[in-house]
Amino acid sequence: MFLALLVSGLVVVTLVGIGLFVFGLRRRLIQRSGGTFDCSLRWNVPEETDLSGKGWVYGVARYSGDRIMWFRIFSYAPRPRRVLERSAIEVVARRTPEGEEELALLSDAIVLGCHHRGTRLELAMSEDALTGFLAWLEAAPPGQRVNVA
Repeated sequence: MFLALLVSGLVVVTLVGIGLFVFGLRRRLIQRSGGTFDCSLRWNVPEETDLSGKGWVYGVARYSGDRIMWFRIFSYAPRPRRVLERSAIEVVARRTPEGEEELALLSDAIVLGCHHRGTRLELAMSEDALTGFLAWLEAAPPGQRVNVA
């Protein structure tokens, strides 16, 4: 009986260790090519301001040419969950987190309200990441429309 409990405990510990290792390896592979930043995302945001903190998903965003690839942190998927094209992003608002949002987001986050192909979304990132993101948006090739509020 004791041996069975010991073996099953070792199997559980090993599986948890492998799972954590794969999370870390995936994040390392995403960040390997550079141009990444921590970025929380809230997709399909209602028009009225919702400060409940619901819907925010923590992730990592990576610049890839004229696109941003957004990956969920707590996922094993090798592909990005969302792909945002520079020409389709329209920044409409900027604010600091309020209410329960402060608990759902990183401590120094700034929230950007955006539209992307008719979908309202919010991105939350640090001040440094925000500066880089806005510079990337404004550095669009000639002839592309850029909408930054």
